[in-house]
Order: sequence, then structure tokens, then C-alpha cells
Amino acid sequence: MTLPRRRRWFLLLLGSLLATILLATVAAMAGGAQSADPLPSWNPGAARDGIVRFVRQTTDPASPAFVPPAERIATFDQDGTLWVEQPVYPQVRFILEKVPGAVTTRQELERLAATALSGMPLDTFKADVRQWLATARHPRWQRPYTELTYQPMQELLRYLRAHGFKTYIVTGGGQDFVRVFAEEVYGIPPEQVIGSAGATRYGYDAQGRPFLTKEPRLLLNDNDAGKPEGIQLMIGRRPIAAFGNSTGDRQMLEYTKAGDGARLSMLVLHDDARREYAYGPALGLPDSRVGPFTQGLYDEARRQGWIVISMKNDWGRLFAFEP
Repeated sequence: MTLPRRRRWFLLLLGSLLATILLATVAAMAGGAQSADPLPSWNPGAARDGIVRFVRQTTDPASPAFVPPAERIATFDQDGTLWVEQPVYPQVRFILEKVPGAVTTRQELERLAATALSGMPLDTFKADVRQWLATARHPRWQRPYTELTYQPMQELLRYLRAHGFKTYIVTGGGQDFVRVFAEEVYGIPPEQVIGSAGATRYGYDAQGRPFLTKEPRLLLNDNDAGKPEGIQLMIGRRPIAAFGNSTGDRQMLEYTKAGDGARLSMLVLHDDARREYAYGPALGLPDSRVGPFTQGLYDEARRQGWIVISMKNDWGRLFAFEP
């Protein structure tokens, strides 16, 4: 064999070898991606198994419980379900810092909020929220509130969306407040945030440009029965999965579970004082006016077949910043 022919043969052999290695590498990477655990922060147990089983049942076309993508609606409470709500709701702290004053009841807080925000241009309010979120720090962790989202729930949101679910926030908190950061923090766009909503008024500034002004008139109290009412108003479909953590979420979970076919209703129980907070008063945990989880709610969850998530036992990792 002449030298040029040997060289061509060697180059062909080398090219074939490299192609084989490349294909094997791509196949291994694809296989690894498919087998990667989508819920690594969830400990093995009934809660994790219930999620995975539900997703498989509702997304497998061969399953009798298959749900078309358009009907795969999942709703999430925010405070205490997606991020930390103790020792006081973050939005309450925002209001109190904006207009300091003595507040002893929820009614006083609502009046304070209405007074503080009345006549404020909506764009100004949004800018104030962004500024506050950028500078405010939680008193315990000294971190921005947007870093105190629960890693297991972030994984769950992504897992559901990867399987064709549309995820919504349904919160008793202010709709305009949560819409400011929901897309950046949770991957949920503002049009998929339903919250307690106040009226706005259309008008023009001195240059004739149109803008919206916040008014002290409540349009939707998105808590308790207001949650399913808000879901019907804003979504128009009954969710097939709902997630909450307190008595304010009870009707949303009832409404979800009452539908036909496969349903998933889950409640987060804060029972981990070491890593976060422990409060109930279900199961003898300390009582709390912020996000109460009563024994009555726990008993209903047992009767209805809702899954109670133990923060202490079901979540191996709480926050993304943890090692």
C-alpha cells in the first residue's frame, strides 16, 4: 500500500472512530437527561410517589385517566406554599414599611393598605414593589424574600410544566404585588396570577398619556371561597391539581378534588422548626395567625384523600442556597 493510500485509509478510520465516539456520547447524554430525577429535593415517600403517579396517569395517552393538555390546570397558593410566610406575610411588611403605623387587626391593615395605595399610578406601585424586593431582607436568613422560595415546589412547578401542565398562582395576597415578580421567580407569567384584586381607574397624565390608578375598592377577595370563585372568573376551568398550606386554601382543594377523573390536592404542613418554622395548630403544633393549618383542616384532608406534605420528612432540601 502506497503512503498516500495509507494516509487516506488512516484518516477514514480515524473519522469513523470519532463519529462512533460522538454518537455514543450523545446517546449517553440523552439517556442521562431522561433518567435524571426531576424532584431531587423530595424524599422518597407517599407525597413524592403521589405526585409522580398522578402525572403519569394524567399524561399517558394509554391511561384511562389521561387528561388532554388544555385541561391540565394546576393552581398554587403562594404564601407558605411557594415561599416563606413567617413571621409575617412579606406583602404585609411591604405595606407597613411604606406607611408605618400601629396595626392590630386585619381590618386595620386593609384600611391602611387602601389609604396608602389609593390614587397611586399602577406603574409607580410596581416600581415600588421591585425596589422593596431588591432591598428587603428576611429577619431570620437576611436574604431577599425572592430567595426564600421552596426548592421542592420550584421543582414541582417545572416538573408539571414539562408534562404539559399550565401552572397558576391563586393567592390571598395582592394580585398586583405578586404579578411583579412571579414570572422571574416562579416562571409563572402575570396573566397566570390570580390574587386579591383592587379596582383601577383609567385616566390621562399632564401630557395626555393614558395610565391606570389604584383605587380603594376591592374587586376580588381571593381567599377561602374567593379562590374557586377567582379560578372560575380568571381561568374558566376546574383545576385537576391544587396545592396550599392553610385554611384559606380549603375551598380551592375541595373544588379541585370534586371534579371527575384523576385529581391531586396537597397541603404543606410546616412542621420543621429547625430548618424553617413549625406551626399548625394541627397535630399539636404551635398555633399561628399567619397561615394557620387547623386540626379540622388536617382531618378533612384525611377524609378527602388529600396528601399532606410534611416539610420535615418529605423535603430533603428547602432552599436553593442550601448546600
